[in-house]
This record gives sequence, structure tokens and C-alpha cells, in this order.
Amino acid sequence: MYFISIISNMKNRDHIPSCENCLNDFDSIFKHLAPEEHSKVDNEKVCNSFKRGSIIYHEGSRTNGFYCINSGVLKIFKTGIDGREQIIAFAKRGDVIGYRSILSNELACSSAKVIDDAILCFIPGETLISLVKTNGNFSMAMMQQTCKELGEANSFITDIAQKTVRERLAEVLLNLKDIFDLDQDSVLQISLTREELANIVGTATESVIRLLSEFKHDKLIDLNGRRIKLLDIKRLEKISNAFN
Repeated sequence: MYFISIISNMKNRDHIPSCENCLNDFDSIFKHLAPEEHSKVDNEKVCNSFKRGSIIYHEGSRTNGFYCINSGVLKIFKTGIDGREQIIAFAKRGDVIGYRSILSNELACSSAKVIDDAILCFIPGETLISLVKTNGNFSMAMMQQTCKELGEANSFITDIAQKTVRERLAEVLLNLKDIFDLDQDSVLQISLTREELANIVGTATESVIRLLSEFKHDKLIDLNGRRIKLLDIKRLEKISNAFN
């Protein structure tokens, strides 16, 4: 019911991104579909825009479809018993979210929130199940995507258990570089609050603020509000123990 409510409140219904345009722009799991399957997805999807702060789905809700990100950025997070968020992933153009709950027929295991105005395409769960059952290459791509996310979760658990907060912050900055890249001035192309950074690292906001100041003092980074410029990637790699 939650997804039905979301769809009924969507705006800008006149803007329907073409699946073909997306396929030409990035390596999509939908590249494995036959022309008639592409048409099926195109006809059954609902695409609309969401502003920063919009909640797409809540952890524990019953979902009846999944989303493909046409533009913008979302954070995927879980909520602890104290109400604190733990960011476990980001989703950007070309990524799909919410599909695991459809495949497992379980409640959503996380929440998704827009942090950079986004256009999302909602695809019914029945469409996904049909494609998985009839298209072997697409099914394999979905399994590979699921395994990749599981591997990332395992790495995160290991980092939380074995790395210091300083090491984890350095690693998070490098991961953000890999996900969102740097602009021509070596500034991360993603704007996050200090609280959001802390929710990725898995520590208190005060600790992240202190460590960012230390990194700036050591000329590892430069700060301009939420914008973070990476000055010495090699030293950040060494601090993060990225290759150990």
C-alpha cells in the first residue's frame, strides 16, 4: 500500500525518460533484454521526479515494485534501535533499488531517501519476476548484482570490526571518489552533511568533524562547507589500509 501511495503522489507525469536513452548512456542490467522485453518495461514503468528529502520507501514496508534511477542520488540506509541512520549504500544514475524485496518476497530491508533531486522509474514487481523467469542472461545479471551488494556488506562489517574511525573515514572519502568521481578541482561531486558522513563511517558526528579538521590540518583534504577537496589521495589510501 505504501508504494501505491507514493505513485499516486508523484509529480511531472509528462516527463517519461526513454529506456533506450539510458541504455546508451551506461552499462545497465536491462541491456540483456530483447526488444519486446524492453517495450514491456517501457510500457509498464512509471517515471517521475522527487525532491531532496523525499522518502521512496521505508524499511519494513511491503513493496510491490522496484526503481531504476534515471538521474539524481539516493542514500540507502537502515535505522538502529536508537533511531540513528546507518548509510549502507548510495544509488545514482543507472542503479536499481528495492529489487531484493521483490525477489525474496520479504518486507523492505532498508530505506531509500533522495539526497540530490532525482528522476526515478518505478517498475512493477510482476514485471521483474516475469523477466527473471524467462530471460536467463537477465537473471544472471540480477544474481551478480545481488552478490556484489553482499560482498560490499561483508567488507563493511569487516571494516567496522577491524578498522579505526580514522581509517574508515579515509576509506569512505576514497569510496565516494570512486562512486561519484572528482571535478576538475579534485572536489568530490557529492555534497553530504557531516551527519551523513558520520552515518556512513559508523561513528558520532562529533568524531567526523574532528577528524575532518585533522585531515585538513595534515593537508590531506580541503573543506568548503559540504564540499570536500581531496589533496593527497596516496596518503589517504595509506591511512585507509586500502590494500591490506
